[in-house]
Amino acid sequence: MKVLLVFGTRPEAIKMCPLILELKKHKEIECKVCLTGQHREMLRQVMDAFEIQEDYNLDIMREHQTLTTITTDVLIGIGDILEQEKPDIVLVHGDTTTSFAAALAAFYRQIPVGHVEAGLRTGNIYSPFPEEMNRLLTGRLATYHFAPTKRNEENLQRENVVNHVYVTGNTVMDAFKTTVTSEYEFHDSCLKEVDYKNKRVITVTAHRRENLGIPLQNICYAIKRLAEEYTDIEFVYPVHLNPVVRETAYAILENIPRVKLVEPLDVLDMHNLLARSYMVMTDSGGLQEEAPFLGKPVLVMRTETERPEAVDAGTVKVVGVDQEKIYCTAKLLLDESDEYLKMAHAVSPYGDGHASERIVNILEKISMNRE
Repeated sequence: MKVLLVFGTRPEAIKMCPLILELKKHKEIECKVCLTGQHREMLRQVMDAFEIQEDYNLDIMREHQTLTTITTDVLIGIGDILEQEKPDIVLVHGDTTTSFAAALAAFYRQIPVGHVEAGLRTGNIYSPFPEEMNRLLTGRLATYHFAPTKRNEENLQRENVVNHVYVTGNTVMDAFKTTVTSEYEFHDSCLKEVDYKNKRVITVTAHRRENLGIPLQNICYAIKRLAEEYTDIEFVYPVHLNPVVRETAYAILENIPRVKLVEPLDVLDMHNLLARSYMVMTDSGGLQEEAPFLGKPVLVMRTETERPEAVDAGTVKVVGVDQEKIYCTAKLLLDESDEYLKMAHAVSPYGDGHASERIVNILEKISMNRE
């Protein structure tokens, strides 16, 4: 079986690299990797961390790129590679524009698509945007659906997707075997200065498209209030490269005591920062899975989440984008140890770190059945 994996962003890479490493253990599977370059610098960091070299790189990232240019560039670029490689299956991940366009390119050539991290839903096609529609469309194009949780499988069943759906866990848990170590030394000089022993470190990420503007301002002002009120906490905020995000974050939080605004982190620094954090405040999707696995409470600064399993499990709270609610919920976890421990000790619903093995075993069975 020849497998072509296509991805283009940092979050995809973190979750696909463990799968690539597992595929490469199996001699009967030929594994090819194509990067689209939807992200560039941040994507390269992950590939280097896992010591994986791609076979193709479309390098589509350009100034002022839009969803339309990403879609068309991937569709055309992947088409040429599919003609050359003629894979038996194309694996895409999650909810990016890269994944949707690559799945569509494979569909046009009647090549089966395997959707890793299938079945996540918010029920609102504009939130997160464009991710919710990307995963819906990718799900319709895919033949094989690798769902992280039972609830993801149920989401697909409600959409009448009932064949070739497999509950595997989430591959991001597999990544921690490679990335997190107790003796880890940070690469980023700012992270080396953080007082992990005497401060309660709070990791922040905030960059979602739907949060730009007033919502992101609310998030930053809530962080500012907390930093000014508590002398025993320290915020670390890796600021996304999006100029709009950076303008807001630096305007409100630059030079605020106990707030470190740092450049985007490589996956090794990020995962080890999470492991040493007290809690996480984020509008990211992936951190809602990663932090609970490490026993860190997560406050989701969005109006909804496509990962309700973590909310039900008690590891995540959705706090929205209202400044007062963000501030008050964070304050509760800082002041009330019982509330904090309740979240920190909740069991992560996203698997046991063996998702990649399950996916590869399924691919082997698919290959045997086709023969």
